[in-house]
Amino acid sequence: MASFPALPGDFEPTRATLHAYANAVAALPRVHAVVHPKWWHISLKVRPDGLVTEAMPLPDGGAVFVRMDLRNDEIVIESSNGDRSSFPMDQGLTATEMGDALIQAADEMGLTGEYDRAKFENDDPRTYDSEHAGGLFQAFVTVEAAIAGHRNRIGGEIGPIQLWPHGFDLAFEWFGTVMVPHEENGEVTELPAQINLGFYPAGDAYFYSNPWPFDGDALLDVELPEGARWNTEGWEGSMFEYADLSGQEDGVERFLEYAGAVFAAASPLLTR
Repeated sequence: MASFPALPGDFEPTRATLHAYANAVAALPRVHAVVHPKWWHISLKVRPDGLVTEAMPLPDGGAVFVRMDLRNDEIVIESSNGDRSSFPMDQGLTATEMGDALIQAADEMGLTGEYDRAKFENDDPRTYDSEHAGGLFQAFVTVEAAIAGHRNRIGGEIGPIQLWPHGFDLAFEWFGTVMVPHEENGEVTELPAQINLGFYPAGDAYFYSNPWPFDGDALLDVELPEGARWNTEGWEGSMFEYADLSGQEDGVERFLEYAGAVFAAASPLLTR
């Protein structure tokens, strides 16, 4: 079983650039992809050739995809009809400039719409290091496979493994059968209880697994595998620092042990 690769030193400027560009990329599927009620249509998926959007159907047939190619340092928008445009990520384009370029290219391919520009407009200067981007991509690839190892063994109702542009974290959700009242914009609905498992690469990168709702009385006394811990400061859940697992021969095995321990402790609380 492959071990988690170490993240490049001082890769945060490049990660921040990729995060900003991911928000620009996501502006297109937010408008043009087939809408999913859980907003899965705006996420990116880890593929061998990069971070890829959902298909965006063209009015006359076919589809458009956008790919963040971290191997070749470019964002590619292409259609099943053969149209293709690419934009370099290492030339200092702001997120606003990248978003504008992608929207124009989509328009030329036949996709037009009203975009939520506030989701991506940012005129901060952008720096990009190819080696750092490649190192982060290899981490995403390895993490995605490790998360799949846990996802595929737990059963039940589960979501896809997806990279969320707004947080630039890679995660999936398992859904319980308990329904939880949730208020948003003054309207109360019911949502299924859930446990997510993900990887957050910013700052001191870490894995997380956060049951919702979080029952501290039942969970905080549960002992997690060595290195993992419960967290109640800022958010409620559990975490395992990536640096404690990367480069270790048993790193993936320890990660799966952690993910399984949280699931075993929390899932009975979220099912009837």
